[in-house]
Amino acid sequence: MYLSRKSVRKDRRTRLGPLSALSHVALVVWTVLMIVPILWTFLASVKSEEEIFGDAWSLPASLRWDNFARAWEQAHIGQYMLNSVIVVSFSTLGTMLLGSMAAYVLARYPFRGNRGFYLLFVSGLAFPVYLALTPLFFVVQNMGRVIPFIGLNTHAGVVLVYIAYSMPFTIFFLAAFFRTLPTAVAEAALVDGASHTRIFFQIMLPMARPGLVSITIFNVLGQWNQYQLPLVLLQERDKWVLTQGIADISTAAGYDQDWSALFAALTLAILPMLVVYTVFQRQIQSGLTAGALK
Repeated sequence: MYLSRKSVRKDRRTRLGPLSALSHVALVVWTVLMIVPILWTFLASVKSEEEIFGDAWSLPASLRWDNFARAWEQAHIGQYMLNSVIVVSFSTLGTMLLGSMAAYVLARYPFRGNRGFYLLFVSGLAFPVYLALTPLFFVVQNMGRVIPFIGLNTHAGVVLVYIAYSMPFTIFFLAAFFRTLPTAVAEAALVDGASHTRIFFQIMLPMARPGLVSITIFNVLGQWNQYQLPLVLLQERDKWVLTQGIADISTAAGYDQDWSALFAALTLAILPMLVVYTVFQRQIQSGLTAGALK
């Protein structure tokens, strides 16, 4: 006998008791804390400065779309956004390619030192980025002396650092996911004469698609919002990424900065990631739960 969803939810609430009510209250509070600042930023982006510092939640007398034009042209947000798209695209591609290959080997091929290599990668999660800023600066600087196009003030140098910074979590997540995949299909392909490379790219990667989509979105969000690394590695204004450009708007003129353009720039930075997360929400959830369900 099959129970309806309503009956299942009611039974679950009955079993959980007060814990169910507390969890719902916590979710509502968390939702409000996340949504209210975003809505206020969107509203302020189409206001004048007098309206921003007046009634915070009042509707604007007229929509000031010129705020976005000033942010895009005068503050060069368009150039900074293009730089961010280039850097994040290449760094995410490199992270997913190298991370999936390393995670697959560590998860599916037993060899001496396997556990040690895995722990070495995962240990990167224990170190905050602030501890690595000074060493990374000198490492990239020295690399630039040998290969100029991957040194300081180059997007290629930032891409390599982003890849290295994102590898620990990528390998940690994908290694656990690859372990849940069935081995029978890979063994059958190996018996049929398929190479290990072909098995990985044509069989295992498609089977791991939910996990790959989830970790890709996490990497895109994390790298798009990164500020500390490009602040240290990119000092030429024309090389800046979006986070540096927004920070420059808020600090360039002290108390006389263009607040309307600042909130317009923040809106332009938020909207792409909001769209990405909204579109791929189901894939993210399925990827996070697929390993547990298997």
